[in-house]
Order: sequence, then C-alpha cells, then structure tokens
Amino acid sequence: MRVLIVEDFEPLREAMAQGLSEAGFAVDAVGDGETGLWHGKSGEHDVIVLDLMLPRMDGMTVLRELRRAESRSRVLVLTAKSAAEERIAGLEGGADDYLGKPFVFGELLARVRALVRRKYEARGTVLNVGDLRVELSGRQVWRGGRQIVLSAREFGLLEYLALNANRVVTRGEIVAHVYDFNASLESNVIDVFIGLLRKKIEEPGKPRLLHTRRGVGYMLGLLEGTGAE
Repeated sequence: MRVLIVEDFEPLREAMAQGLSEAGFAVDAVGDGETGLWHGKSGEHDVIVLDLMLPRMDGMTVLRELRRAESRSRVLVLTAKSAAEERIAGLEGGADDYLGKPFVFGELLARVRALVRRKYEARGTVLNVGDLRVELSGRQVWRGGRQIVLSAREFGLLEYLALNANRVVTRGEIVAHVYDFNASLESNVIDVFIGLLRKKIEEPGKPRLLHTRRGVGYMLGLLEGTGAE
C-alpha cells in the first residue's frame, strides 16, 4: 500500500520513509506543504502522514485543501503540538488520527496499518479469500496448511488484491497503490508479477483464486459471474 510523508525535518522524514519501506509500503516523502498538497491531491495514497509545522504551507491548510478536494486518503497528523485543543482542531479539520512527537516508530507503523484497514473496511489483521490466508501484520501468506513465501513486491500486490477481494482492479489502480513515484516500471511489469503470484498461490485441484479480466485488470476471489477468467 502507498503512503505519503509530508515532514520538513529531513532526518525524521528519511527515517520514517525507510521504516515504512522496510515494512512493505510504497513510500513517497516530501518536505513542504505545497508539494505535499500537490501529491496528496492525486488521490493515489492510502495514508498521508502529515506534519503541521511545514514551510510554504502549514499542515492544517494542507489538510483543509485535501478535504475540500474530497481526497479519500486517510490522514495521520504528526506534530510536536500536544495540547488537547490542537488535537481537537486536527481531528475536526479532517484528520483520521493523531500522533504527537516524539513517538515510537512501532506506534506510527501500527497506526498507519490501522488506517489502511479502515480505508478498505477490513476487519482485523487477517484477510481470508477462500482458503487463502493473508496476515497483514506478520506479512505471511498461507493456503490451506501450506505457507507461501513472497517477495516484498509480491506481498504488496497480493495485499492490495486481498483488500479489494472479489472486485476487478485495473492495472492503473495497482500501479497507483503498490508503487511509489520513483519506481521505474516497464510496460509488462504488472503482468509479470501477476504471473509470479499466480504460480505461488494456485494449487492443482483447488479453485482458482487469481483471475484476469482481459483488457481491464485482475481479481482475487472465488469466481462467480464477474466476467474474469
């Protein structure tokens, strides 16, 4: 899943970006409010981690403009301001969660993951599609009693498909939510990773779970009249 970090303090911005990347997220990171708003309006980020004290445009203004633009991204306000009135202002201004500085990275990660689940209306940290089990926190995958080992990119793709189970998602949606803006993508990269994923999760004698809808995209689920193959 894709996260945008808007934080002007470079060491903190880089540390958050590295930590979230290592946790499997596609991460974009910028250092000022205007650039953050420009990227945030794309609507491609599942979560935006937004500092309030920013150059060029303050975080509250960024937040208001995002909500005015009807951004569906979940916003985690991250700031050194810890007074109750500041937290209330952020939440009433459209933030989905609030975390004060200093913080433990593990809590930031847990809150980002919770916001992703909230966006996709996922119940709990385990997604089940047929007999496929996707554990979001531990980043483990099982089909029946067999554990499936996936690369970080394969897991990111499967996670997005599982969060959108039984819905056909387009190649454009996959690119927007699984890759950051620094990724260099060849035209067939999605097809290649779908092929790798299919080889790992499908089993002879069991129902197919990963389907292709020609010219449109892909669906993870049990096939029931969706037009997928």
